[in-house]
Amino acid sequence: MGSTHGTGEKLADRAFALKLHTMGKKAANGAGQSGKLTPSQRAKAESDAKKVIARNKKAAHDYFLEDSYEAGLSLTGTEVKALRMGRASLSEAWVEVDRGEAWLQGANIPEYFYGSWTNHAPKRKRKLLLHKREIIKLEGAVAAKGYTIVPVELYFVGGRAKVEIAVAKGKQEWDKRQTIRQREDDREAQRALREANRRSR
Repeated sequence: MGSTHGTGEKLADRAFALKLHTMGKKAANGAGQSGKLTPSQRAKAESDAKKVIARNKKAAHDYFLEDSYEAGLSLTGTEVKALRMGRASLSEAWVEVDRGEAWLQGANIPEYFYGSWTNHAPKRKRKLLLHKREIIKLEGAVAAKGYTIVPVELYFVGGRAKVEIAVAKGKQEWDKRQTIRQREDDREAQRALREANRRSR
């Protein structure tokens, strides 16, 4: 009887020690996960981060922006390289839907500085990569009177070039003046807040 009881205590002690060891490993792993990123993790995080290349500042000024979509872009090699250098403009760009396909028109991606005869045409039309159901929605939107589709922002995310487009309705002159007035009021409020913070120091 005594021998059996002693063996039971030893087994219980071993089980308890094993449990503590397992808990310690989990805690250590958790600490490692919440600590500094490895070089590969850091590279992935940087790749996944959104890097804006160009914004269409006229879009919010000239239009009421409604439904927005993220579209991929069919690009050439020199276009991708030029975009990675931060060279692009959407100021004169628009979106056209034709025969079940969507196209980015008028966007200016300057020629790649180190390109050769294979360089691209800066303002060529570029196919937008969207799901069929999204293109159908866009077609329905532009069929409505007064609506168009405008590019809002061009950026890299996850290493791929993307463009945000939006269904938009043109503003009247009064609406545009209201937008300008609101922007000026916001700037004035920000200046007043900065001044108040400076005085309180």
